[in-house]
Amino acid sequence: MADQPIIKLHDGNMMPQLGLGVWQASIDDARNAIVEALKVGYRSIDTAAIYKNEEAVGQALQETDVARDDIFITTKLWNDDQQNGQQAIETSLKKLQLEQVDLYLMHWPCPEKDTYVDAWKKMIELQQQGLAKSIGVCNFHEVHLKRLIDETGVTPVVNQIELHPMLQQRTLHAWNALHQIQTESWSPLAQGGEGVFDQDVIKQLAKKYSKTPAQIVIRWHLDSGLVVIPKSVTPARIHENFQVFDFRLDKAEVSEIAKLDQGKRLGPNPEEFNG
Repeated sequence: MADQPIIKLHDGNMMPQLGLGVWQASIDDARNAIVEALKVGYRSIDTAAIYKNEEAVGQALQETDVARDDIFITTKLWNDDQQNGQQAIETSLKKLQLEQVDLYLMHWPCPEKDTYVDAWKKMIELQQQGLAKSIGVCNFHEVHLKRLIDETGVTPVVNQIELHPMLQQRTLHAWNALHQIQTESWSPLAQGGEGVFDQDVIKQLAKKYSKTPAQIVIRWHLDSGLVVIPKSVTPARIHENFQVFDFRLDKAEVSEIAKLDQGKRLGPNPEEFNG
């Protein structure tokens, strides 16, 4: 197995820098994908209550020979449950067949609902109860993060945000880093690479390193200090996405990819999404 990089979170816990996402995967597809990924060498799996496939993670963990302590499991508190965190995590843990998740994330701030601070206070309690090793958020902007920190004194370890070459969110990434919050990229390949894989710089780098465009983009995330969770249920792509530890992009190449930023969102704007 390739030596994969591990990130140390500010609470002292360790997280693999590359993981498998299972958004929009059915239970069967997700289970098969996770079993395959664990065989390949992945040690981080990212799911969520709203994905409706937490059961798949639990099933895969029962099938694999990899020790539980070697696998990093992330799931998320959905928006409708922000005022019901205790039951939400207990339901997730039952589906996952686990006593504890490694990382529990609040999925969206939903600013109009204005319950995210109370939800965060509950997540702090859940961590103290031992139900989650680490706690963090998804899709939070600086204003939301600052309020959490100011009102609770507890800083999220991770902020998982939409991030790919067409939407690089460098200001938010820098703010996270300044506050020791690890930035994690969702939709890191821009949902299939449309508009990214055909860019000249990506194609040129793929040729230079004898890699695929997807591998170049994943390597760009890694070399930018991001945690990255490409989603796939296709065995060949699961393998391909993991074959990224035998090369690195240099600073000039990372900077060239940075020029692709268009501020182009594929998902909702956290300032406006309250679903």
